[in-house]
Amino acid sequence: MTGPATAQATTPRRTLIVTADDFGLSLEVNEAVEEAHRTGILTCASLMIGGPASADAIARARRLPRLGVGLHLTLTAGQALLDHASLPRLTDRAGRFRGSMPTVSFRLVIDRALRRELRHEIHAQFEAFRASGLSLDHVDTHKHFHTHPFVFEDLVGIGRSYGLRSLRIPSEPHRPGRAIAGGSAPRISVSTLAMALPLRRMRRRCRELGLTSNDCVLGLRASGAMDKAHVLRALRAPLTGVVELYLHPAMISGADVDPQAATARHAEEYQALIDPEVKRAAHDLGWKLSTYGELASGTEDRPPSPGIRPPDALE
Repeated sequence: MTGPATAQATTPRRTLIVTADDFGLSLEVNEAVEEAHRTGILTCASLMIGGPASADAIARARRLPRLGVGLHLTLTAGQALLDHASLPRLTDRAGRFRGSMPTVSFRLVIDRALRRELRHEIHAQFEAFRASGLSLDHVDTHKHFHTHPFVFEDLVGIGRSYGLRSLRIPSEPHRPGRAIAGGSAPRISVSTLAMALPLRRMRRRCRELGLTSNDCVLGLRASGAMDKAHVLRALRAPLTGVVELYLHPAMISGADVDPQAATARHAEEYQALIDPEVKRAAHDLGWKLSTYGELASGTEDRPPSPGIRPPDALE
């Protein structure tokens, strides 16, 4: 794990952060997040502060004090917080982000005005999160856009003034990642090689800035399909350190939850998080469930979340 020495000193050998992305996207997502935290293994949620159901998500989070709520910066899909007049290059006339992520990534390199608009929107989303009154557990981005060096530097530069202490590094180990997704022997793709340098740079910058981060993530290759079998394979991965398992749970699946993820198995991911066998496996395999906030503040010795109890209490 990277981060302050106080966090390192108290970090168990096998620490698991279980995060639901897209909190605030819909009521079905919000309900799944609440129930998976109350009765399952979910410890964190990443909030789309400008999402259609963000007000409901904030209200639920206020009655879930043990849920680590972070900011899920959304910069490439959906509605921007600022209007089109403020973001003419970044959004369409309806105020929605425009352009594919590869296109926007390239444009950021050559268009200073676009980078300036991006900083304004990042600032607005941090400001809106502060206005919610929630404690900032961590920060990540929709589609892991903070792997882009300009986005990363703006995120940490702006975020630190809003209390940023922890963020996700979306690096999945090859062999466990393919095993979770049901693959055979690990293969290293061109995209994996292309991401190696940005991820290494992110990790180095986190150390330099004293930010807490995870050692790896699980669920990247099987994103949208993390059902019970996938989650059990993730829990059995021979990993140590700080591991983040991230999912996209909801009470229903498909386009009604997210039009951009019509084939995603949101409901199965929710069921996996509350499944008794999954809860038992998390306990039996020696995972210490935590949040980014607990890691950053060195308070992991608190009693476990409601979903993580000895095996005899899991039925």
